[in-house]
Amino acid sequence: MSGATLERRLANFRRAVAATIPAGADRARSRELAQRMAAAVDGEVLLDDLGAVVRCEPLTVVLPLDRDRLAWLPGQPPADAPLLCLDTETTGLATAAGTVAWLVGLGWWEGDRFRQAQLLLPDHSDEPALLARIAAHLPRDAWLVTYNGRGFDWPLLTTRYRMNFHDPPPHAGHLDLLPFVRRVFRHRMVDARLRTVETTLLGVVRHEDVEGWEIPSRYHEFLRGGPAEPLADVVRHNREDVRSLGRLLADVDVRFGSPAGRPHGHPGDHAGLARAFARERRLEEALALVETALAAIRPDRRLADGAANGDDEAWWAPRAPVDFGGRLPRPSGAPLAAARLDSPWTEERILVERARLLRRLGRFAAAEATWQALGSGNGPYAVHAWVEVAKLREHRLGDPRGAIAAVDRALAVVERRRRLGRPDPRAEADLVHRRARLLARVGLRTATARRAAPPTTPPAQAAVVGRSAGSRPMPAAVRGRPPGPGPR
Repeated sequence: MSGATLERRLANFRRAVAATIPAGADRARSRELAQRMAAAVDGEVLLDDLGAVVRCEPLTVVLPLDRDRLAWLPGQPPADAPLLCLDTETTGLATAAGTVAWLVGLGWWEGDRFRQAQLLLPDHSDEPALLARIAAHLPRDAWLVTYNGRGFDWPLLTTRYRMNFHDPPPHAGHLDLLPFVRRVFRHRMVDARLRTVETTLLGVVRHEDVEGWEIPSRYHEFLRGGPAEPLADVVRHNREDVRSLGRLLADVDVRFGSPAGRPHGHPGDHAGLARAFARERRLEEALALVETALAAIRPDRRLADGAANGDDEAWWAPRAPVDFGGRLPRPSGAPLAAARLDSPWTEERILVERARLLRRLGRFAAAEATWQALGSGNGPYAVHAWVEVAKLREHRLGDPRGAIAAVDRALAVVERRRRLGRPDPRAEADLVHRRARLLARVGLRTATARRAAPPTTPPAQAAVVGRSAGSRPMPAAVRGRPPGPGPR
């Protein structure tokens, strides 16, 4: 079939379909769906030339937020920028052209009160009206606040605006709270879902909440003529999602922005926030948070974290799994999400962060002392610590002989772990290579100093020595290479 024939048949089909649908039937069906939806979710119908939209306005809640303290934290919006929390419920879990956002929840602050509005789409033909209402709620100087909104919600809305031949509404910035939660709180959460954040951080437990995978089917059933009452659970779910965005921002403000609440926080939270400061090159603030985390660690917590981390002091514990290589087996009966997203913040890990920050700040002597404290043990951190000591002594402190001594200490730790049944051939090979290079460097400097020294023998004797030296090969240490191993 040629292209012209196919286009002609499509045009005839469109005319036939248009003839069977009376004028204004789409708008009448849209209004009928809007009335049913509004009655089920306790909303109001908004009509204009673009179509119908159902609007729900939940009760406002008191939710104080100190914007000046919040702006001090890394990645947060400026204190004078309006904030608009946004969450969508869609007809699918993808951002392709066929996925539509049929419920958009919005939340913003007016003083200490948190206001919300929810916009619902009665029918697909009313999408231009919904998009226009969203743009009217978003000021140009506002910051969006979402949870995984950079990867899902806002790209989906951007696609819908472009499908309707409009540009997405401009805004000043976008604060996605998911990366912040993963960076700061991942050490004590089984996953990074918003419901887990509510339970772990905010102490909020939802009852009789609808699951996310059920939401598209409920809306499709409504469009096919089904009841509108199941949509009320979805509206309540979206209302709690938007409200949790505001609660999470307020919790972060009190937990980290307030000087009174900072010393009582979790040490791992402070260490994760220190990494966020370090990413913005605010090293002094990061170092202060690391010191706060170290001060908050208790001795009993150190032992528990050490056992969970599998160090030498706890490898013999009865509950520790046997390490046969590869992935550790999951205990029988344990859920799939029983493990943390990351290993816990032990005292050793926090000391590693402190040493790295000190080096970036140029405090090499203090960084060396911190690495030496880590190297006093016999666990896997000790090998890494002595390697870092060797790097500092060689490249920053100008002490290659001290670097050789640090490499020897690291080799001793590797040898001890090998005898305990925990060999690390890669680390051992790297240390042997590093030691050979440092010995060559020390030997080269010694030979250079000898050549630069003034002669102390008579000229005639020097000539004899020179002839004898020319007839013999130069020692390996003078040539810049370490001498070979002698007879055993």
